[in-house]
Amino acid sequence: MSRTLPTTTPAGRTPRAGHLHPSAGRQHHAGPLAYVLLGLAALVSLFPLYWNLVAASHTGERVVKAPAPLLPGPRLFDNLSFAWNQVDMGEALVNTTLVAGLVALSTVLFSTLAGFAFATLPFRGRRALLALVVATMAIPPQLSVIPLYQIITGLGWVDQLQSVVLPSLVAAFGVFFMRQYLVEALPVELVEAARMDGAHSLRVIWHVVFPVARPAMAVLGMLVFVQAWNDFFWPFIALTPDGSPTLQVALAGLGAGNHTVDQAVVLTGALVSTLPLLLVFAVLGKHVVGGITAGAVKN
Repeated sequence: MSRTLPTTTPAGRTPRAGHLHPSAGRQHHAGPLAYVLLGLAALVSLFPLYWNLVAASHTGERVVKAPAPLLPGPRLFDNLSFAWNQVDMGEALVNTTLVAGLVALSTVLFSTLAGFAFATLPFRGRRALLALVVATMAIPPQLSVIPLYQIITGLGWVDQLQSVVLPSLVAAFGVFFMRQYLVEALPVELVEAARMDGAHSLRVIWHVVFPVARPAMAVLGMLVFVQAWNDFFWPFIALTPDGSPTLQVALAGLGAGNHTVDQAVVLTGALVSTLPLLLVFAVLGKHVVGGITAGAVKN
């Protein structure tokens, strides 16, 4: 009759049944130093936005005068009214929202579909095609300005919003980003099980791929929306301030006067252009945080 020897710990002691480390299951709380450091980081991050608000509430002479103002002034609504009417900022906001929204939606959709194909679908030349897509990220966008402008001129799209939207319907970075995410987050067995149940490709994408890719789609959508919202180089070439400008093109002519530029009015326009981005982050922030926390937990 054999006996089972007791298991010993590295220290040579036999652990007792149900014996746990004293710190096991204990909830750890951040100390005062952590809260102090987080508070300082938040103040440093929010100070540029605060000073933008302060500068927008003063005159242009006071903004450029030393020392710089640190408290809000009385001219915020006057500057807002002047900036709003000088460049028709309402139309520019609508145009920018339309352009950034369409670019973000199309990029997220096409990048998710292409990322799913590169991640799970076996086809000939998949690696070479993915390498070609990634290689296009190394091409400077300035090289495509002349041929792209010739194309939109031939189509009669100069000073029209489709000249800004259509060249940005999909991005190589989005395809690579979604492919890398789906390789880790989407098991091939899950797709095969859906096909075994009789689901066609569109149903697999809608009921399997999109729910799994939702956190990455939210992150990509937010990044692309911010990039399209702040894009200035190509919209400044394709659009004109007197036609249908985006917000960044309209801000280029803001505050101009008799050989001077009113910096307070310019910063007022910058403040108006920043507020929608904060709203987008407030809406998509929980999805971004949820995707980060979901990716931090391993099954």
